[in-house]
Amino acid sequence: MQHNDGLLARGISRRDFQRLAGFFAAGAALPFATEPVLAQLSQTGPIPPDAVKINANENPLGPCPQALDAVQSIAARGGRYMYDLTAQFTQTIAAQENLKPRYVLPFAGSSDPLHRVVLAYTSASKPYVVADPGYEAGFRAADFAGAKSIRIPLTKTYAHDVRAMAAADPNAGVIYVCNPNNPTGTLTPRADIEWLIENKPKGSVVLLDEAYIHFSSATPCSDLVAADKDLIILRTFSKIYGMAGLRAGAAFGRPDLLERITGYAAGALPTTGMAGATASLESKTVVPERKTNMKNLREDVFSFLQKNNIAFVPSESNCFMLDTKRPAGEFVKAMQAEKIYVGRVWPAWPTYSRITIGTPAEMAKFQTALLKVMA
Repeated sequence: MQHNDGLLARGISRRDFQRLAGFFAAGAALPFATEPVLAQLSQTGPIPPDAVKINANENPLGPCPQALDAVQSIAARGGRYMYDLTAQFTQTIAAQENLKPRYVLPFAGSSDPLHRVVLAYTSASKPYVVADPGYEAGFRAADFAGAKSIRIPLTKTYAHDVRAMAAADPNAGVIYVCNPNNPTGTLTPRADIEWLIENKPKGSVVLLDEAYIHFSSATPCSDLVAADKDLIILRTFSKIYGMAGLRAGAAFGRPDLLERITGYAAGALPTTGMAGATASLESKTVVPERKTNMKNLREDVFSFLQKNNIAFVPSESNCFMLDTKRPAGEFVKAMQAEKIYVGRVWPAWPTYSRITIGTPAEMAKFQTALLKVMA
């Protein structure tokens, strides 16, 4: 009843609350745009089996061998809840991040905690502040919660404009920073993030999404969580770890901050996701090897684009924004005709399409099709 009253007090109607309760009771996804739903926005109809799919920031390498072994081993015992696997995952990631286990909350991916934070900390009087272009799931959750979304354009260097975000509204509930940013793959300096945390409106929370952090040169900010800042960090195993379909992730934050997001759902996490994520964390090679591999592939693609005078935004992630020099929706359809499925278009940048870095063979096919479509 306490959570019911809290939602009602923040402007969510009884009918909306009943809708939420129905979704949670059924074990369904939140009625907002999730990672898979947003990925589907980048395609129309079924994708041919021989097509190149570089539209959803997935990792074509999939889970590492250690994770695959763990998943296959645990799958036969899928009839059990096995809560101990979640506890082991929590302890493992907490130790690697130098956090106490109570500062870590495990999830099936990072979209779930993103939605929960927006629900818990925004309302009709507490807006949601986000970069533009930025990852859309949060402001869709804010719309559902009745909160205003304030979209702040990126700076000329494609970083989050933290000063404008801090000044956007004195009653801001959540200020969301994705670093590296999705969709641009660009970085916001650590000093800017620290400044934002110290200068944000009183009572607001900085939500830092580090889904793509392992691909980049950025320094993770988990030490700021350990220092008890008004900060919640999101991590996912969908990107460098290649577990988008297996679903594993976590939120880092002060226990009192995390407590406010625990009441929105309950239940055991998938054993395959927890086992695969723990095995991935225990591997000493998966992150450095994949980071180097992605950097090399990315630089090869960027060299090709520069050689052919095709404009793009340099990235430190597994995606980048390509300037199509025309309405990007037309470009997306033209590439699909070549069996190359590229990413969706953001309204703030209508002539750009997000491109995911795939395998070398996939990017070779992308380059061939791109020259034809851009000619």
